[in-house]
Amino acid sequence: MDEPHSVRRRRGRDARERILKAATELFTAQGINATGMEQLSTVAAVSKRTLYTHFSSKDDLVMAYLSTLRGGLLPVLPGPDQPPRSPREQLLAVFDWKPPQTAAPVRGCPFLNVSVEVPDPGRAAHRLAATHKREFARRLSEIARQAGVAAPEVLGEQLALLYDGAAARGTALNSRHTRACARDIAESLIDAAMAGAHTTR
Repeated sequence: MDEPHSVRRRRGRDARERILKAATELFTAQGINATGMEQLSTVAAVSKRTLYTHFSSKDDLVMAYLSTLRGGLLPVLPGPDQPPRSPREQLLAVFDWKPPQTAAPVRGCPFLNVSVEVPDPGRAAHRLAATHKREFARRLSEIARQAGVAAPEVLGEQLALLYDGAAARGTALNSRHTRACARDIAESLIDAAMAGAHTTR
C-alpha cells in the first residue's frame, strides 16, 4: 500500500533537515573541502540519491548551510521586540557570542572559513560570505550611528575587523580566549568614539 502523500512529504523534509544537520557538524569539525558527499550521506543516514535530490551539488549544500547560519551571526539591530539595551551594549554583544563547547578544534567564523576554502570570488559561496561580512559591518555602523559617534562607518569597520581577527587568531591557536581579548579592545574603541562625540557637541 502506498504511503499517504503527507507522510512522504514529512519524511522528505526530515531528510533535508538531517542532511543540513550533518553538514553543519562535519563542516564545523573538519572543513568543507575535507567533507565528501559520501560521508555526508552516511552521517545524515540518507542515500546519495536522496542527498542529491535535496541538494544538486556540494556547492548547493554549502549555500544552504551558510544560509542557515546568517541570521544568528549578524549583529542584532534594535527593534520593538528586542530587550532595551544601549547602543554600547549592542556593539559589545557581538563579542559575547560563544562557540559550542566541544572537543573539536576551534573553527572560528564559518564565513571566513568558506572564504579560505572557496577562494574563487566568482563562486556563489564566496560571494555569499563576502555579502555577509559587508552586512556585518553595516549593521555595526548603524548601531554606532545610533550611539551618536562622529564616524559610525569607521567604528563599524574597526569592530568588524577586530571580530574577524579574533576569529582567525582563535582558529590558528585553537583558542577560545581571543574573543574576550577582542571584547576588551572593542570596549576601548567604543568608549573613545563615544567620548569624542560628546566633546564635539
